Amino acid sequence: MAAGSGAEAAAAGVGRHCTELIAAAGPACVAVKLQLACFERLGAPGWAALGQARDAAREAGLLVLADGKRGDVPVTAAAYAQALVGETATPWGPVEGLGADGFTANPLLGRDSLEPLVVAAAEAGAGVFALVRTSNPGAADLQDLPAPDRPVHERLAELVASLARDLQGSGGLSGMGAVVGATEPEHIARLRELMPAAIFLIPGVGAQGGRPENLAAAFSAGPASGLVAASRSIVRGLDPAAAAARLRVAVWEVSAA
Repeated sequence: MAAGSGAEAAAAGVGRHCTELIAAAGPACVAVKLQLACFERLGAPGWAALGQARDAAREAGLLVLADGKRGDVPVTAAAYAQALVGETATPWGPVEGLGADGFTANPLLGRDSLEPLVVAAAEAGAGVFALVRTSNPGAADLQDLPAPDRPVHERLAELVASLARDLQGSGGLSGMGAVVGATEPEHIARLRELMPAAIFLIPGVGAQGGRPENLAAAFSAGPASGLVAASRSIVRGLDPAAAAARLRVAVWEVSAA
């Protein structure tokens, strides 16, 4: 077997799998959240599979969210932005990036690490979702610590709110969004208060135990102010189309309440 053929075969299978899932579940969705690590671990063929999944989402009329949780010093953050929503100038012409409609970002390096991402998103008409209060059990280890008079996640929320005007839309919501997990819903109302214009990207529903009926506070800024992300409960279900349709109904009931 030639060198690299294993990665190429695996990536081809991943591309087919994503295309089939998007065709099945896409009609009940508004976006596809592509976990970059699952493609990047396959090397260059994995990046090609990522492009295939992006194209399938585009053909299905869905938004493409790149979930890579990027964050670094400003010069490197700018390079991440080029890779995700922009292009890179070279002596041989511009090299297009992924062309995502939005992406996740890690804000723990501070405001200057987010600013190049926000600038690039504004130029591309894309969105940024900064981690604020995530859905994993270990989130409380740091994100709930006092800093000093309020939890870290509230300080992060204030940072998001301060950047929201740079991506403000005509409808009042901002493309400067926040990742707010569904697994600890007691935080959601306070975070909505601190980030009234932010669109919440809400992971943790399904396999992680989050429930749509607990998310009403996330949608208090309107039905478009939240995106509920469910991955394993749809991807690993016996009927992904039915699983996505059930979630759509449950989220719509909450968001339109």
